[in-house]
Amino acid sequence: MRNLAVIFDWGGVLMCTEDYTPRFSWDDRLGLARGSVESVVHGSAHWRLAQQGKITLDVYWDGVGGELNLTPELLSELRADFYSGDRLDRSLVDLIRKMRKRGLLVGLLSNYTTDLADLIAGEGLGGLFDAQVISAEIGITKPDPAAYEAVLTELSVEPQDAFFVDDFEENVKGARSLGMRAVRFMPGLELENLLNVWISEKTDAIT
Repeated sequence: MRNLAVIFDWGGVLMCTEDYTPRFSWDDRLGLARGSVESVVHGSAHWRLAQQGKITLDVYWDGVGGELNLTPELLSELRADFYSGDRLDRSLVDLIRKMRKRGLLVGLLSNYTTDLADLIAGEGLGGLFDAQVISAEIGITKPDPAAYEAVLTELSVEPQDAFFVDDFEENVKGARSLGMRAVRFMPGLELENLLNVWISEKTDAIT
């Protein structure tokens, strides 16, 4: 039987922001509209360059501080606060372990900065993924086809034998364009049921 693989995104899927209070408190503190700080942290040219590994984390954060007119001391506070409302989805981690026990390969494909590997290890998830592809390490971001091809190559699976989960529709479409099964992650998604149906379909087709 050919190998089957499930590939997950990190931010917005495995790691989600449950409490926006820390971010909103910075908007209020700086006299900005709610969501303004996040739009700089995750929407600026500096963020895109950091995701591509073209600038270091410190250069990226210095750019954020410059756009928000922060002193070095305030920037240090922001860096400590910004992700404090994020939480790991332990139910998805349990699902990953269940899929691995069933013989599926599990991959990670994330548009993220160079510190993601350390963040994953810090959550006690070392060894959870059979392949771990981070955009800043390969210099390519989703939805570039080469990003998906990188994780498929590491997993040694064909696109039609991979199931991809991401919270951005453009990334889901990018995966589908290569022939992968892909779904957009959102609250209430019955992912395990979808995976079970897909596994059954693939098993029937292969056998």
